[in-house]
Amino acid sequence: MKIAVASGKGGTGKTTVSVLLYEYLDNYTYVDMDVEEPNGGIFVKPNIERREDFNKKVPDINENICTFCGKCADNCPYNALSIMEKAEKTLFFEDLCMSCGVCSYVCPVEDAIVEKNKKIGVINYGKGFKKSKEIDFIEGILDVGEPSGVPIINKINKKLDNDKKYILDAPPGTTCPTVATIEKVDYVVLVTEPTPFGINDLKLTLEVVEELKKPHGLVVNKDDRDNDLIEKFLQKHNIDMLGSIPYDEDFARSYSKGESLLNSSERIKNSVVEIIKNLRKTNKEL
Repeated sequence: MKIAVASGKGGTGKTTVSVLLYEYLDNYTYVDMDVEEPNGGIFVKPNIERREDFNKKVPDINENICTFCGKCADNCPYNALSIMEKAEKTLFFEDLCMSCGVCSYVCPVEDAIVEKNKKIGVINYGKGFKKSKEIDFIEGILDVGEPSGVPIINKINKKLDNDKKYILDAPPGTTCPTVATIEKVDYVVLVTEPTPFGINDLKLTLEVVEELKKPHGLVVNKDDRDNDLIEKFLQKHNIDMLGSIPYDEDFARSYSKGESLLNSSERIKNSVVEIIKNLRKTNKEL
């Protein structure tokens, strides 16, 4: 069972909801897929037991034997290569490279293009404050300056066991990292805030989730219970309302200190119980 928690923009509360679900549910592993800025560990407080450098493959072109025929550039689906035939120069735009390997495959000259490893991030494995006997925290971290965390996300996805249970803290927005995270999950918890901007970003995320045909429901964070924006949206789009997280001073205080969110106040705990109850109505595996 894999549950992704997603939102249309950063700061909406998806990490908050992810941590609350992780705290409440037994036998779930917290997976921080927000590789550009992972911060779930602030609350899970994992003891990291293993670190894996993550490398992507990039072409290493030997211009001493390259004939500058242009086949690599012509076949690169991401336009990461350009040939300056008269100058006998190959330009490689590393930020565009997706490590597909087409360039080395189509090159007619043996060893003119050799794939080499380039470190772009790290994957951490550990045990959170639940003191589980098994790894229950996984975190991807993209190196500063790297353009895409999708390769790291794909690598983590491959390591997830289909027989185990996971809470995936997805990257914000609707770009490739978000799609890579939610395309393999069983359920998506959408998080929004009751503001015009929050609703607008929710619409975009909802379009992606519906395109991927993923079961989903909505959690409203920072709920002031004093506007009809959410109610109108639910009526229009026929989304399951899972529950809401209210404004709470004790919760805000615990959040700012990186302490347990679930135990910050009874109001918060009751809200999470309601969310879990509604989640279980949609999926008995929870």
